[in-house]
Amino acid sequence: MKPELATKIRFGLVGIANTLVDLVSYTLLSLAGVPMVVANLVSTSAGMACSFTLNRSFTFRARTGDVKSQAVLFLLVTGFGLWVVQPIVISLVSGAFEGTHPVVAVVGPKLSALVFNLVWNYTLYSRLVFRQKETA
Repeated sequence: MKPELATKIRFGLVGIANTLVDLVSYTLLSLAGVPMVVANLVSTSAGMACSFTLNRSFTFRARTGDVKSQAVLFLLVTGFGLWVVQPIVISLVSGAFEGTHPVVAVVGPKLSALVFNLVWNYTLYSRLVFRQKETA
């Protein structure tokens, strides 16, 4: 298997893992009576911590580089993608789902944004956050 394909498969597996961490944490906290905003902040933070750790060590196998710098870049890339890029994509594609079933009208744009974010994250993680130093 080509190294780039293997990396993309590992990236997908990590995405499943951090999504499960977020979803399970959110569900358990919500069921325990934690307010939604707090539960979401804690669960997304846990998912992002899982994502950083697994992407650094497993997906991109970044054995070198300053962990603090990588963490800051990771938070900037991920946060910007989640809180700036994703809403823009949702707004841009929402019109394509007008007139569909109400669930599709809501989920369709969100799924489109998630797909865009997958590409966004993979590209910036591999080229910026966990970039391997080239050997001379």
